[in-house]
Amino acid sequence: MENSIQVTTFEVRKDNWAETRVCTQSMVTELAPNEVLFKVDRQALTANNISYASSGDSLKYWEFFPAEAGWGRIPGMGWSEVIASAHPDIQVGERVWGFTPYSSHHKILAGKVNTFSFSDVAAHRGGHAPVYCQFDRAATNPIYEPQREDQDSLLRGLFMTSWLVEDFMLTSNLFESEVCLITSASSKTSIALAHCVKQRGKLQSIGVTSPGNIAFCESLGCYDRVISYQNIAQLDAAKAAVVVDMAGNAKVISQLHHHYADKMMHSCRIGATHHSEMGSVEGLPGAVPQFFFAPSHVRARSAELGAEQLMQLLSIDYAGFRRFCDSWLKVVPSYGAEATDKTFQAVLAGRADPVAGQIVSLSADGQ
Repeated sequence: MENSIQVTTFEVRKDNWAETRVCTQSMVTELAPNEVLFKVDRQALTANNISYASSGDSLKYWEFFPAEAGWGRIPGMGWSEVIASAHPDIQVGERVWGFTPYSSHHKILAGKVNTFSFSDVAAHRGGHAPVYCQFDRAATNPIYEPQREDQDSLLRGLFMTSWLVEDFMLTSNLFESEVCLITSASSKTSIALAHCVKQRGKLQSIGVTSPGNIAFCESLGCYDRVISYQNIAQLDAAKAAVVVDMAGNAKVISQLHHHYADKMMHSCRIGATHHSEMGSVEGLPGAVPQFFFAPSHVRARSAELGAEQLMQLLSIDYAGFRRFCDSWLKVVPSYGAEATDKTFQAVLAGRADPVAGQIVSLSADGQ
């Protein structure tokens, strides 16, 4: 077909994420007014992406990038290059950061264009939070550094989630707690939260993880204490606590709630690193577990502080977290469809080394 390109896309079965496929299809390169075509370069693949799959229906992540019935396209964060543009204010060659499918190319309908960002305003994106539809422009990002693109893909989105959780707790008077319990402590989102809690200095952060990850978590220096899931009973249940659950393990949440009982002041659910052990968390003692939806807090705080001030505060703290990660994070690239699937299976099964930051690309050379 003339005026078309071959697009390669990674998909998973919605009812069995371990079943994957790579689809190749033609995409017409002739653009309608305001359409923009990206070449997707490199994207992060972390436990965060498994959480998107676990909330694919409830939080509508499957609707970001529609696929054939039964199949889903997990959203991935990363950098893309504009290779064709029919929007007068978006130039070919621009580098942008945002959500795309795990694909070689991606086409959007651009709108809400300003100096710092633009958005996908296509009809199927209409019901999603604006932050999920936005692409940030490298040229006007004050902390953009080309050599940190992979690090940004890995850390920026998850840091935003963790920063907003910590800010939410602050605006809620820390729920009158002394301790912040963080499950799946070796995950990068948990590490980001522990870093934010440590920087604030208002709560004691306790990481809860598997025995094999205790030494790693302790070495980071952002947790005040690290314990294994098997030793939850050793925690001081007299101290009022909040728990931020990145694991999604119903048994662990039940143990923590029963241990702290009415001293469990808030129970925040975010991730699903232990997706195979998810289950009901109804009827537990203490605070009722609640999902944290980051875009809702962004709206609330933007109304209070102004969107620009909020993003400035977040960017300053993110730059500090990025420097903190220089000491331990190792970027591990996987290029090509087969390597992408292998990396996905490792992350899905929880086999990924916590030190490793997995970067994938459907292109054989990551370019």
